Amino acid sequence: MYELTRKLPKEEEYNLVGQMKRAAVSLTNNIAEGYGRYRFKENIQFCRHSRGSLFELIDDLNLYRDEPYISLDEYQSFRNDAFCLLKVLNAYIDSTKKLQGEWFGT
Repeated sequence: MYELTRKLPKEEEYNLVGQMKRAAVSLTNNIAEGYGRYRFKENIQFCRHSRGSLFELIDDLNLYRDEPYISLDEYQSFRNDAFCLLKVLNAYIDSTKKLQGEWFGT
C-alpha cells in the first residue's frame, strides 16, 4: 500500500495518504497485538479489527481508481492481493475459533 501512496498528488498527502498508511499499520499491528494476548477471544477480536482495516484499504483503493490515480491493472493487482489477504485472515480467524473449541470443548 505504501507503494500506491507515492502515486497520489501532493494535496492528498495528509488526507488519503495518511489514512491509508494508518489503516495498513493498524492491520498488521492488530494481528500482532491479538496474537500477543494469548487468549483466543481477544486474538479473534483483534483479527476482526484487522479485517476492518483491510476493508478501509479496499475502499481507499476504490477511491484511487475513481480519481484515477492508478491504472486499471494496478487497481486489479492490489485488489486481488487485498482479497487474498482477506481469505488468509478469515482462515486464521476460523482456525483460531476451531482451536478454541478444541481447547475448551465447545
